Amino acid sequence: MRVLLVEDEVSLASALARGLRRNAIAVDVAHDGGEALRLSALRGYDVVVLDRDIPVVHGDEVCRRLLAEEPSARVLMLTASDSLGDRVAGLNLGADDYLGKPVRLMELLARIRALGRRRGIPEPDPLRWRDLRIDVGRRRAWQGDRELDLTPRELLVLEELIRAQGAPLSADRLLARVFDDARGDPTATTVRVVIMRLRRKLPVPEAIATSPGRGYRLA
Repeated sequence: MRVLLVEDEVSLASALARGLRRNAIAVDVAHDGGEALRLSALRGYDVVVLDRDIPVVHGDEVCRRLLAEEPSARVLMLTASDSLGDRVAGLNLGADDYLGKPVRLMELLARIRALGRRRGIPEPDPLRWRDLRIDVGRRRAWQGDRELDLTPRELLVLEELIRAQGAPLSADRLLARVFDDARGDPTATTVRVVIMRLRRKLPVPEAIATSPGRGYRLA
């Protein structure tokens, strides 16, 4: 799936783009309406995540032009205001969905995938490591026949470990890939606590091993 993310808050756009890319979504980023229109004219996008209040060309006008040129495109509008009037206005422009800020990555991801399904885009294949399995589209995980009750952060850590296929991942790498959108200042201790909680939820806690000086890996 290819997504255009239009957001003028650079740090927010960067964090959301990294999170979506970790979940097998190709993302291009535009920080203003003019750049959004230029990119959309060059490439076809399955879903456009469009901040309504952006410079150069307002998000409302971007939405109108995008849908005039590509009627089958799916548009998810973002706004700092969550009033009923703004939601109605955005949907009346032709947007398919509406999400108020602050944006949570997992909710944004779920909504993008729902819009992708409307276009007939298949879900990504499950991730597997021996008896561990993650349904990336539905954000669910299993070890053997047992479904795991994981928080979004624990699921992301397990997903990164499975993608590494037994290679060790350092705390710094997990911080960069999993905790880059976290509030506060996450540290190696933050990673260690999440790993500890994740081990407790696995039927076989030893499935996650510690490699001294190298990080964590699937055993």
